[in-house]
Amino acid sequence: MRAIRRFIVQPVLPEALRPLGDLARNLRWSWHSGTQEVFRTVDSQLWRSTGGNPLKLLSQVSPERLDILSRDRRFVRNLEVIREDLAEYLTGDRWYQSWAAANPEAPQTIAYFSAEFGVSEALPQYSGGLGILAGDHLKSASDLGLPLIGVGLLYHHGYFIQSLNSAGWQQERYPLLDPNELPIALLTDAGGTPVIIEVEIGGVAVQAQLWVAHVGRVPLVLMDTNLEVNGERERLITDKLYGGGSDHRLAQEVLLGIGGVRAVREYCRVTERAAPVVYHANEGHAVFMGLERIRERMVDKHESFESAVEQVRAGTLFTTHTPVPAGIDRFAMNHVRSQFESFSPLPIDRLLSLGAEDYPGGDPSFFNMAVMGLRLSQRANGVSRLHGEVSRQMFQQLWPGFDVTEVPIGSVTNGVHGYTWIHPE
Repeated sequence: MRAIRRFIVQPVLPEALRPLGDLARNLRWSWHSGTQEVFRTVDSQLWRSTGGNPLKLLSQVSPERLDILSRDRRFVRNLEVIREDLAEYLTGDRWYQSWAAANPEAPQTIAYFSAEFGVSEALPQYSGGLGILAGDHLKSASDLGLPLIGVGLLYHHGYFIQSLNSAGWQQERYPLLDPNELPIALLTDAGGTPVIIEVEIGGVAVQAQLWVAHVGRVPLVLMDTNLEVNGERERLITDKLYGGGSDHRLAQEVLLGIGGVRAVREYCRVTERAAPVVYHANEGHAVFMGLERIRERMVDKHESFESAVEQVRAGTLFTTHTPVPAGIDRFAMNHVRSQFESFSPLPIDRLLSLGAEDYPGGDPSFFNMAVMGLRLSQRANGVSRLHGEVSRQMFQQLWPGFDVTEVPIGSVTNGVHGYTWIHPE
């Protein structure tokens, strides 16, 4: 029999243990050994069996154990120390605040877009290196005090879990994720009403609600189309990471780019935070964000298409990760035309020219997301010195007359977030 409704039962924490809830809902615990030790002390066996997931641990720990801990003065005292440490971490000045004080032009807000974020196994919204890099990027930004806002999608099935059958063949299984069991919270306005954005995708007005994960000081805004108001096809836009065919991928990338800009606007409105002045696309999946920002300038500031493109380019960064052309997202030009032909007031032919492979060796029947990312960015980079060299060779035709060494694609070597990957001992 199919379940009609699912209920999530959360224990009521004793007053002395209330800080446990706050610590569990901020993903700093994923790299802060002191916080991990607090949860391990709550119940070491549960900590292991839940894979080191504080929310799952708190949902399964017995009331008797919580009562014992609430009367353990040493535990309560240590819990208060960790709570105060988190509060100071979230509000105190860090490197960026000191740097910005000496540099008045420093951005007040930076938006960082990615199709996946590998912050923790407790928030399985990643498949591999791109997501792990994005997750470490948020953590490092938090430690440095950078005013970053992460933007992505909430996949209800995440990415598949691999296993081998008895014959040695790979099997895939997509888990069903319940947002209420994840370290995220629905973004609501002052009256408690969920904040909704709307994006036209495939000729249909699609609505998305916004979830927010707190990665230390950095909010990560995740869009979710699994709403009853949407049709079945539209609800499945945010079903799986890298799932489905070309139509599905285009729908996801339109939501990520166009919807992502609208989501950031709403988040900043609700939280009274300064709007971003710099936008960073982590790979080509998110570069439709440039089209929405061009549209905003044409509508709100009455700029021409050419002027809006230049203004958007001035505040855009693009990171390419792919060393081979086959790994770049490309969509049929007619498909993209159909999606954006009513994206007023942008002239459709000029819009399509941003991703056109209109250079020797290109295929004019395809719209290339990396090409648009490069054409709409002030700065672009590969993810290692060698990859920068490869990228300059791959995209040299975008700058006719330039020697390979002069192609304006630099490199920033991928790093890792030290506290995540280095054992505390």
